[in-house]
Amino acid sequence: IKPFSPQDLKAIEKAISDSKIGLTPHSDGKQLRLMLPPLSQERRLQLSGQCKGFAEHAKISIRGARRDANKIIDTEQKGGLVTEDEATKGKDQVQELTKTFETKVEEMLEKKRAEVMQV
Repeated sequence: IKPFSPQDLKAIEKAISDSKIGLTPHSDGKQLRLMLPPLSQERRLQLSGQCKGFAEHAKISIRGARRDANKIIDTEQKGGLVTEDEATKGKDQVQELTKTFETKVEEMLEKKRAEVMQV
């Protein structure tokens, strides 16, 4: 890492050292060198768990979008803009999209977990 402003080097070094990312910076006065250790099995499991957390967060966001879409459909139905059949059809389409994107998230998670766990 070669900072634009050399006086920021110490602050960057301290921030990296204080973080919990497992890197140790080495400074030569002008730039920082970060040595990346090979991944241990324990670290691979941690990264795999983080991947699962990110995927779960994505699914929660998808479900939130479904909830919001269903609220809009209900509001339009109550306002008389759509019929009950149209509202049901709309909710079914929203559910299909939700399933599709949750499946994509699961596929991406499995692919990434396999990649992380590969030695």
